Amino acid sequence: MPTEGDPTSLVKATHLIILSTTWGMQIWMSFVSGFVLINTISRHTFGLVQSSLFPYYLYTVLGGSFINLSLFALYHPQQLLNRAETVQIASLFVCVIFSGLNAQWFGQTTTEVMFKKHKIERENGLGDEVGFGTYIEAYKKLHKSDAKYRRLSWKFRKYHTISMVCNLICVFCNGVNLLYTAGNLKTI
Repeated sequence: MPTEGDPTSLVKATHLIILSTTWGMQIWMSFVSGFVLINTISRHTFGLVQSSLFPYYLYTVLGGSFINLSLFALYHPQQLLNRAETVQIASLFVCVIFSGLNAQWFGQTTTEVMFKKHKIERENGLGDEVGFGTYIEAYKKLHKSDAKYRRLSWKFRKYHTISMVCNLICVFCNGVNLLYTAGNLKTI
């Protein structure tokens, strides 16, 4: 049941605050924090930190996207959508779907597999090194000699890649929505 008329200033502010906060958090988590952490703390500590942060992050993106989709849909009846509004509502819908998949499945599976890999790495004296690419030969040797580790590495790469792609789709969708929203501001 769409709401007639223009949204109130409170609804507009809520939409903009949630959208911009979500997008800013996505940029930080996707392009800054991981690169800083991997070069300053050990590999296993990095995994532990990410496993603690990412559920909150993924569910916050899902929640923010759902609220924004709901607010937008409430004030934009499907029959009256212009091209720009269609792009906005579609991008919000896509973000809800992909962030939901990521929060419920891909992110959790990636973390579970990572911890299984960590166990094998610890048994082989690995995981305490700092910096991406350190001890690369030892990891290659472990990968070559341990079939279980090799399978887990493949599974981790698969789910981590899918999770990253879902995340980047959401970053793009929220960025597009933010761009369209900014284009509709009367003034700054």
